[in-house]
Amino acid sequence: MTEARSVSEAELHAYADGFLDEADRARVQSFLAENPEAAQMVSDWQDQNEELRAAFAGHERSKLSDIRLLSGGLARAGTRPSRRLALAAAAVLIFAAGALGGHYGPLLFEPADIRLTYAEILPREARTAFLVYASEVRHPVEVFANEETHLATWLGKRLSIANLKVPNLQGQGFKLVGGRLLPVGGKPGALFMYEDQGGQRLTVLVGRNKENRTTSFRFASANSVETFYWIDGELGYAVTGEISRDMLRRIAEECYRQFPS
Repeated sequence: MTEARSVSEAELHAYADGFLDEADRARVQSFLAENPEAAQMVSDWQDQNEELRAAFAGHERSKLSDIRLLSGGLARAGTRPSRRLALAAAAVLIFAAGALGGHYGPLLFEPADIRLTYAEILPREARTAFLVYASEVRHPVEVFANEETHLATWLGKRLSIANLKVPNLQGQGFKLVGGRLLPVGGKPGALFMYEDQGGQRLTVLVGRNKENRTTSFRFASANSVETFYWIDGELGYAVTGEISRDMLRRIAEECYRQFPS
C-alpha cells in the first residue's frame, strides 16, 4: 500500500479542518487526487463547515481565551479571539450518517494502532448513554428534577466543576427529567435528561476532557440518533436526541450559553 493510500477517516476530517501539518496535508491531497469520491466527501464537509460557522458567527462573547484558530482563513498565530468566536470560526466536522456500533463510523482506510481521541470518544459515549437511558420508564435518572439543586451540587463536585448549572431548556420545549453520574472517557461524567410534552427525550452529557484541546461544534449521526458536541478547554459537551438536526443545534447553542465559562 502506498503512502498516499494510508489515510484514515480521522485524517480526512483533520484535513478538512486544517489541522494537518504540511507533510500530512500533501499526503492526503495525493490520496484525494486518486480518490474522487473521498475528495467530494471532504468538499461536502468543508461546505457544511462554512454553513455552521455562519450560523454561530453572531454569538461572540467578550471573554478572551488562549484558543488559536486553525480554520477559515481566520487563523493567525498569537491571536486571542473570544471564546464564542473561537468555537464558531474553528472548523466544524460533520460526521457521516449511518455510523455503526455507537461510533461515528469505521475508518475508511484502516491504519495500524489508532488511539481514539477524546473528540472521537465523546459522541460515541453520548449516543450510548442516550440509547441506554432515554428509553427507561421507571429509572431513567438517579436524581429527579425535584432535586435539581442537589443534582447540580453532587455532579459538580464529582466533575470538579464549580457552580455547575443544569441547563434550562423550557424555552425550547423540553423540561428537565433529572440526571445521573456516569463514566465518560474513563472519568466521572454527568448526564442530564429532558423531555417534551409528547414524551420525546434528549440528553446533555458533560465530561472531563483530559486532552484539553478545544474544538469547534460538531455533528455525529447514527441512524436516527443525532449528537451535537463540542470541547471547551477541560470539558466536553454533547447533546443527543432523535430530533431534527436544526432543533438539536438550537438546543446545543442554548446549553453553550448556560454552561460555565
